[in-house]
Amino acid sequence: MDNTLLVSLSQQLAAYRSMEVIANNLANLSTPAYKREEVKFQQYIQTGQPADGQTGRQTVSFVKDTGIVRDLSEGHLQTTNAPFDLAISGKGYFVVQTAAGNRYTRDGHLTLNGDGQLVNGSGDPILGDGGPVTITADDGDIHIASDGTVSGKQGEISKLQLVNFADERAMQKEGASLYSTSQSPIAVEKPYILQGALETSNVEPVIEISHMIEVMRAYQATATLAQSESTLKQKAIDQLGSVPN
Repeated sequence: MDNTLLVSLSQQLAAYRSMEVIANNLANLSTPAYKREEVKFQQYIQTGQPADGQTGRQTVSFVKDTGIVRDLSEGHLQTTNAPFDLAISGKGYFVVQTAAGNRYTRDGHLTLNGDGQLVNGSGDPILGDGGPVTITADDGDIHIASDGTVSGKQGEISKLQLVNFADERAMQKEGASLYSTSQSPIAVEKPYILQGALETSNVEPVIEISHMIEVMRAYQATATLAQSESTLKQKAIDQLGSVPN
């Protein structure tokens, strides 16, 4: 396979990967606390011997994606007035108890399950200092203070765990807004939780669509280059075939 085709394929694969990530960002536009992602690319330069009739070493540049970078900036705060919608302002993650172990999220769109436990959209309990936060009918209207203290008419029920990590970018995403990590959680010293609100996705649709258009143009330009190269080679072959012996 010649260098032109290799370069073209590497750029087309990079564009395809970018399109996948952009499409996923747009699909999660309405997912609370979703963090937009983008592909990180690295350029590889390969040198070789000059082709026939050329002088100097040949240099070929290939592009390869080396991973996904997550934008950790906060989304906007959206008021919902739902008693179990919680938004984290500043650093921190809620602790979620799953069958696979503790996981972490900033998605505060919570509800009560049949046992009165505060759970996320997948039905996994949200942990307080004493384990899953459980609310009974006798607790009446629930108030959740900015420090995470959950109270009812009979007094304090629990206090939500809010933790952070030394390297947030090293956390592994599971689904749209759940994360796992081998790092030890660090309790947030001054948590700030807003009841009746949600953190929105930090995806800006206009920017994502603009990026999508740029990637599509780059893909088309690369495809055109590859097609032109193929056409030139075919013409050369045809001309050689028509030369009389």
